[in-house]
Amino acid sequence: MHDVLIIGGGVIGLSIAYEAAGRGQSVVLLEQQQLGQEASWAGAGIVPPGGDARTGTAVHRLQSGANRLWPLLSEELRERTGIDNGYFRCGGLNVADGERCAELQAQIEEWRRCGVEHELLDAAALRRVEPQIAPGTDSLVCRVPGVAQIRNPRHLKALISGCVQRGVELRTGEPVRRIHRRDGTVEGVSTTSGRLSAGQYVVAGGAWSGELLSQCGFDAGIVPVRGQIVLLATGSSPFRHIVECGPRYLVPRPDGRVLIGSTEEWVGYNKGTTSAGVQGLLQFAMGLAPSLAEARFEQSWSGLRPHAGRGTPFVGRLPECDNLLVATGHFRGGLSLSPITARLIGQLLTGEPTDFSLDELGLSPG
Repeated sequence: MHDVLIIGGGVIGLSIAYEAAGRGQSVVLLEQQQLGQEASWAGAGIVPPGGDARTGTAVHRLQSGANRLWPLLSEELRERTGIDNGYFRCGGLNVADGERCAELQAQIEEWRRCGVEHELLDAAALRRVEPQIAPGTDSLVCRVPGVAQIRNPRHLKALISGCVQRGVELRTGEPVRRIHRRDGTVEGVSTTSGRLSAGQYVVAGGAWSGELLSQCGFDAGIVPVRGQIVLLATGSSPFRHIVECGPRYLVPRPDGRVLIGSTEEWVGYNKGTTSAGVQGLLQFAMGLAPSLAEARFEQSWSGLRPHAGRGTPFVGRLPECDNLLVATGHFRGGLSLSPITARLIGQLLTGEPTDFSLDELGLSPG
């Protein structure tokens, strides 16, 4: 019997498996399809800035912790597996106009409180920094040097390799049908190939976590939200910074490609791309960086993000099941928050004090 059984083979589940195995625990991970092929693979790999982890919201503390861990984890995986996940700090520009200016102003105030480095740019300064970015004349623009990026597929490949090296048993095509409980303890899970047991269990099933947790009497309010992304090839990228405008963004890759994202669509488990979604993203991109009109369209895809109704992820132990932990509901932050989520769950699995209080991330939907 393994020490830990993890349900879900996305970036959260794989990160937890890698962390737990690194703490000396025997781990089995169950994935209903293929490893890392859902929202984890589909995302753009934006890593928000850090700051003082003692201030701000619970999500900010997660971001601060993750921001510190990313360079360490990336170097460790590169040395262990030989795979470079593409992590580097490219900096970010946040652009807002109209009603979104108030949202960005609130974000700037939070950055100020939390000690995140940032600077407002006027039109002349923006032209010096990124001459190809052309927002509206009344736009508010803020530069955040601490923003970084990851190449999602490369990072997932490195995590899988690292898990294998640490002895994690990775089982794909094996969905969990039922969680068996007795007297406040999980005794095992039933899959398509039989029943498995472990000392402790972790639900990290992304958009599919809600049904499993409901079997344990917990309504997490997790729903899938589709996000569509477009990839363009430019030859050489016309700008260096990640550019974010509310939920949409442009991510320039060092190889000259530019990611354009993303939609937020409540369409259930429909993962298809649409002409309207792709067209809207292209119009957004060309409006902000007109030179992208000459870029070559390469491909588009989508992923289903796990949205928690309360607006913050669930990271912690389920009160009704003393050996069941949950790490889900990260929505758009699954990849960026995966290192700190894995560290916190690893600490809980081994009975160590967590880096900070998880009260705000606890398993209460309210």
